[in-house]
Amino acid sequence: MPPYLVSYAITKECNLKCKHCYSDATDKPALNELSTSEAKKLLDDIANWGIKLLIMDGGEPLCRDDFYEIVNYASNKGIRVVVGSNGTLINKQSAIKMKEAGVQCVAISIDGAKPETHDSFRGENGAFYKAMEGAKICKEIGLPFQFNMVIRKQTLNEIPDMLKLAIESGANAAEFFDLVEVQRVKERCYKEILSKNERKEIMEWLAEAQKDCPILIRVPACPMYPLILKEKNIQPKHFSANLLKTIPYYNRGCAAGMPNGYITILPNGDVIPCMLLQIKIGNVREKSIIKIWEESPVLAKLRSRDLEGECGKCSYKDICAGCRGRAYEVTGNIMASDPGCWFI
Repeated sequence: MPPYLVSYAITKECNLKCKHCYSDATDKPALNELSTSEAKKLLDDIANWGIKLLIMDGGEPLCRDDFYEIVNYASNKGIRVVVGSNGTLINKQSAIKMKEAGVQCVAISIDGAKPETHDSFRGENGAFYKAMEGAKICKEIGLPFQFNMVIRKQTLNEIPDMLKLAIESGANAAEFFDLVEVQRVKERCYKEILSKNERKEIMEWLAEAQKDCPILIRVPACPMYPLILKEKNIQPKHFSANLLKTIPYYNRGCAAGMPNGYITILPNGDVIPCMLLQIKIGNVREKSIIKIWEESPVLAKLRSRDLEGECGKCSYKDICAGCRGRAYEVTGNIMASDPGCWFI
């Protein structure tokens, strides 16, 4: 079975210098990025594979010269395209061009309720106001958007206001990313990673907040979050509780490389199981994404759910499995217990 979601980082180039960047973006494109024709060949494979959702991000995807051409090509293939952006390059013209090219939704990164919190993390003064202006423009032209927000020690006290900001800005979802210690995080913001108790408390707060929140709250990199939703029997007041089952990991656990799960393609064509599990399993220049998916020993191991340590003994093993990216970054073992889990 193919993944539900493919993430394709179309460039390493970015106009910001975010402390945590999972793509380790730079101020220039990488020399070996897939060409326009190579990107289209990849999209042909993705379309023939029957993929339901494609995320195009980077770096900053709007920095790539042929961005709209690639989006349009994917959309004409029947692929639902969403874009991950820092929001600072979204103006009236670029927003209209995205909508015309077939972009269905834009995920705009907002990393604080206060400008100084966001800007210090994103590496540029004024980035907050530019991103918020980008969101405002998306709303004005009818291009759906959501806010993507990193949970870290510095923002713990701002999470309620960050959620409020998403709602008041007209976002259709709030996606809170649990910070995982990939290489740049280890180098630049290691002390921002939550403790187990901090993670538990903020996840419980988010679950309770979902009762009254008019938009869906999603939490990538924390497969334990849906366990709280079920444990507390959270019943949203503004939409059906069945919609909660669409959030990441609900009854499925860590999605990295899993059937009906997730796979990531980097700008140079390298394939990794997840943006948070950065182990190369192939390159689309050498082998099709479908063959990589079907033949990778790493993916076979992940799919076995033959977890080690406390995760392997846990009754939630099959519906949670912990974050495999965090397990790998901390222990060097993709099957180790998730060191960020408070259930074990």
